[in-house]
Amino acid sequence: MNLKNLLSGVVALEEASSPVNGKISVMKSIGYGTYFQVGNLTQSGGVMYDIWKTTLKKIKQMTNDPQSVLILGLGGGSCAVISRKQWPYAIITGVDFDKTIVDLGNKYLNLGKTDAEIVVDDANEFIEKSANDRKEYNLILVDLYVGQEFPVAFETDKFIENVGKSLPTGGVAVFNRLYSGEKRPASMAFGKKLEGYFTKVEYFFPEANVMLICTK
Repeated sequence: MNLKNLLSGVVALEEASSPVNGKISVMKSIGYGTYFQVGNLTQSGGVMYDIWKTTLKKIKQMTNDPQSVLILGLGGGSCAVISRKQWPYAIITGVDFDKTIVDLGNKYLNLGKTDAEIVVDDANEFIEKSANDRKEYNLILVDLYVGQEFPVAFETDKFIENVGKSLPTGGVAVFNRLYSGEKRPASMAFGKKLEGYFTKVEYFFPEANVMLICTK
């Protein structure tokens, strides 16, 4: 056990190796509870739980309760857990390419208690099929970081178009982007790009992230 972590109230519960995210560290602290770290960035639980909790509370205030929620980048399941608390009767679908982090979410973050449909698949392929099949979700949450990097595949015109096609009129998509330091210009540029695809884009700033709230 790391003495520095022990003295600071942080304990490592488990480490797992993933072909997608690399090393995933399951940590527990007095202040943030249980959370997952990938590349020194909290991926699920901890501060990310708080960020999404604040964001989804705002969504609840600005729109009707969604009948269906799609999470692209399910990770350990923070979004699913919060969504279930906010909207007990919604149908929740979570998509993630990394089965390892999903399994850890079931083990440590109560993902299995959300009654979400979990799909281990590439988010690009899933949303393209959804758009082609004209399947719609009232709320789409996009949280597709791999460590500290937001893959360029999820910034393409095609991906954004498919997200839009998978929303009904008045539906909402939320894109999570880092907003600290060198990440800020790219995140703001992405927000400007989204403005070309949605009726309204609101910039919401919880913690060190910007949540791009897009209304169709």
